[in-house]
Amino acid sequence: MSDLSKIRGLAFDLDGTLTDTAPGLSSALDLALQAQGLPPAGQTLISTWIGNGADILVERALTWAGAAPEPVLCRETRVLFDQFYAQTVEQGSRLFPQVKDTLSRLAARGLPMAVVTNKPTPFVAPLLASLGIDSYFSLIIGGDDVAAKKPHPAPIYLVLGKLGLYVEELLFVGDSRNDIMAAKAAGCPCVGMTYGYNYGEAIETSHPDYVLDRFADLLPILGWSSSDNQEA
Repeated sequence: MSDLSKIRGLAFDLDGTLTDTAPGLSSALDLALQAQGLPPAGQTLISTWIGNGADILVERALTWAGAAPEPVLCRETRVLFDQFYAQTVEQGSRLFPQVKDTLSRLAARGLPMAVVTNKPTPFVAPLLASLGIDSYFSLIIGGDDVAAKKPHPAPIYLVLGKLGLYVEELLFVGDSRNDIMAAKAAGCPCVGMTYGYNYGEAIETSHPDYVLDRFADLLPILGWSSSDNQEA
């Protein structure tokens, strides 16, 4: 396992790591499919498509529905998805257990924290605010803020530059192989959470430095005590 004694900052994926956003995403995508005369896919299946950004999400849905994902159809469906997601994003999202309390404990240690997500940038800050965790993050990197999304390391390089950290000083926390691949490509130590989406795969298969079942378990691996009285 990687030595975390040098950690001076943390970066987190959003969907599947901090927040369970599958209900809102799946509702918006199903509405977009139906508006195009296509069948809805349902949350269980859509959850396995989350993680590469909205364009890939739409492309996967169209392919599943038997519609050739031609550029024009993809663009039209993406526009519909964005319109519907603006309506479903907040009520269709919730924090995973222990997230808010653990973020508060990390912030109390003075560690700068960032969100690094492939989600379209305009949705990210309002979502964090609606869930009451926006104040914990000094930096937000959305899918529109970099030329290459995860699993490319570009978003993590941007975090390192903005926070003034070396690679060994940033711990990246995610739930999917894209997160782990991006962290490894950048040279950062990484944590894989088992409760996320990850295309239906076990996060262990991506070989993160640490595999955790609970968000609060971040505290012990950083050398700090964790209370059993974490929020539900």
